[in-house]
Formats: sequence, C-alpha cells, structure tokens
Amino acid sequence: MSCPLQRTADGVPVLHAVPDDVQADRERFYQEGPLTRVELPGGVRAWATTHHEVSRATLNDPRFVKSVDHWDDYQSGRVPQGWPLLGTIPLDNSNMLAQDGAPHRRMRRLIASPFSARRVERLRPRIEAITARALDALESRAHEVLDLRSEFTFRVPMAVIGELYGVAEAEYEQLGDMYAKLFSGTTEEGEHLQIYGALFQFFSEMVARKRATVDEHDDFTTDLLKAGEEDGDPLNDTEITITLLTVVAAGHETTVNLLNNVVRALLAHPRWHERLRAGQITWEAVIEETLRYDPPNNVMMFRFATEDVELCGRTIRKGEALMTHYGAATRDRAEFGEDPHPSVFDPTRTKGRHISFGYGPHICPGAPLSRLEARIVLPMLFERFPDLRLAVPDEELQIQTALSVTSLKEFPVVLRP
Repeated sequence: MSCPLQRTADGVPVLHAVPDDVQADRERFYQEGPLTRVELPGGVRAWATTHHEVSRATLNDPRFVKSVDHWDDYQSGRVPQGWPLLGTIPLDNSNMLAQDGAPHRRMRRLIASPFSARRVERLRPRIEAITARALDALESRAHEVLDLRSEFTFRVPMAVIGELYGVAEAEYEQLGDMYAKLFSGTTEEGEHLQIYGALFQFFSEMVARKRATVDEHDDFTTDLLKAGEEDGDPLNDTEITITLLTVVAAGHETTVNLLNNVVRALLAHPRWHERLRAGQITWEAVIEETLRYDPPNNVMMFRFATEDVELCGRTIRKGEALMTHYGAATRDRAEFGEDPHPSVFDPTRTKGRHISFGYGPHICPGAPLSRLEARIVLPMLFERFPDLRLAVPDEELQIQTALSVTSLKEFPVVLRP
C-alpha cells in the first residue's frame, strides 16, 4: 500500500494497464481523489473521478457526453488511430454507447423488451443446462491443475450470449476470443480496428440471415429486428449490428471477470466461504460485495466535456476526456464507512451502494444477465466441487489488464484436491 504511484515529469499519476498490485493501485488513486489528472499508455491524458459521490454525479451529468466528436485530442490527431485502448471506446455514433439525450433514450427504449428481466429470466433453464454441461466436461480433470478461466468461467458466459443471440454453438469460442483481444489493454497497435471490423462483419451477416427468416427464430437478435415496428420507429440493420456487437461486452467479459472475482474472493477469505456453505450468508450478498470489493469494470472510458466544468476545485476544459475509476471509488470511506474498512471483503456490509454497473442513463444494460448468471453458475460450481482450491498462492495470480476491465491471465485451480 505504501508504494507510491508512478508520475510523469510534471507530476501526473500514470494509470498502468497492468499495475503491480490492483487493490493497492485502487487505494493509491483513491488517495489522489476525488478528481485527478491521469496519463494512460501512449501518453494520452484524461481526468479521472476516484471518489464515489463525484463519480455518481458526473455519470449523471449531461455536460459530459460519450461521442468522440467532442474529444479534442482525438479530433486533432493527438490520439493516433492505432492507440490500443481505442477498442474500449465507441467510435461510431450509431453505437448506443456513444449516444446521449434523445438518440440514446430511443435506443434504450427499443432494446428494453429484448433485454428485459423477463427475457433474461427465460434463459435460466438454459444457463443451468449450459453450466451443468461445462461442469461435466471438467469431471475427468478434477484432480489436475486446470485454468478455471479458459475452461469454465470464459466458456459459460459466451455460451449464454450465444444462446441469447441465436449464434451457432460452433462459433462461441471464436466470438469470445475476438472480444478478449478487443478489450485487452495490451492489444497490438492497430489490431483493435481489425478485430472490430471482423466483429461487425460477423454480426452483419447474422442479422441479414435472421431478417430473411425472422419468423423462424425466437432470440434476442430477432427481438431487435422486430423492435419498434408497432410505432413505426424500428432499428435499422446497422443499429442492430452495433447493438449486438456492444452488448456482448456487457454480457460476456464483465460476467467472466465477475465469476472469477467471486471465486477468488471466497478462496482468499475462507471464513466467509465457510459461512456461505453454512447458509449464514447468501450468494447474493457475496456477489454484491464482490462487485464492490473487486469490480469487473475497473475504469469506465470515456466521456467528454461539452463546456468548461468546475469540479472539485479544478476545471475540466471543453473537449477534455473524463473517466470513472470504479476501482478507486470502491475505497471511499464516506460511502462505505471505516468499519468494516472498504479494503476489507465483508459480505455482511450494510453501508453504501456500489456503482460497479454504472449509474444514470448509461447504467449497464447487461447487469440483470450478469447477476443472473452469477447466481446460477457459482452455486452450481461449488456444489459440484465444494473443495475447489487455488493451485498457486493468490499473490501469484497474474493480471492480463486492469484498465477498462480487471481480467486474470489464468486462474489455476484444482477442483478436487
């Protein structure tokens, strides 16, 4: 905790894709708060909110918008087209995640039904079947060291998204691999544009196939094709394609990291694991505390100031970028109290509400699906393998990236020690 942040020559803290210690890094940025300048890989600079109250307020502030049309550094070319982190930023204004105001409200309204809690709940039997099949596949290797991430927590959410979308099962792994690279903070220069193009083509072709046979399907893609027909304001194929492309990020990578983070937290805190097994605490409490303690989305990038904004005694200039450091905000004593301290994992915590799925108009549409998967998949995993153990000490687990998302490279475990 005492190791200081790396800083530029003019004193700006550096936000690394792979910090030496993620939890310690969150505390360091919290101590910089509530608003600080940061430098990202490639020398790109932005502002970051690092405390809970200011993060929640700015997420709901219409003076900050999502469209890169308002980002001076990007429009002027100071952010190159090959910048690796562009894969985490919606560049097309047809993308719901790049919209604000009336266009954004229209898109949210049109996807409300296909992404509703009711549609998501209908997936429960399929999620249970997908999970059971994935667990069955692990049985023969239960006494070996295996990578839980690649063998289970990555595959199950991708299969669920495939089921939701109506994607052919043979294409689940290919789709998941493309998204893993797209959201990696270590993607090679220019590679994210190629990946985005491949994803766009994949979903464009799927939309075209389903539109030609729309009455033969009952899935999320077909719901989008039919959305808005009654009031004469349907989504066009480009809007549907981009919606499918972006919703995977909400429903897959976030869920992969949530599942990993819950398992990791329980294994690192055996006292709470025992209380969970004894029925003294609920899975819901464990999942929500993990969302706070180790959020799957570490940083939300970006929104852009449409005017000069005075905030926390500083001025964010028109055209500058603002990010929300969810990881740092989880350490906020004002929101979560000192007892238990925010750095402590405690599923019985009663003070504070996390914003790890966002807040305001851009709250994550995939949150109901992610929570449902966690509530189904995790109990099934631990019921099948109650003695699941890490195969290496927790401190040896390596982070793949901790910028947009917090993602482990590997998660070596033994299911039946």
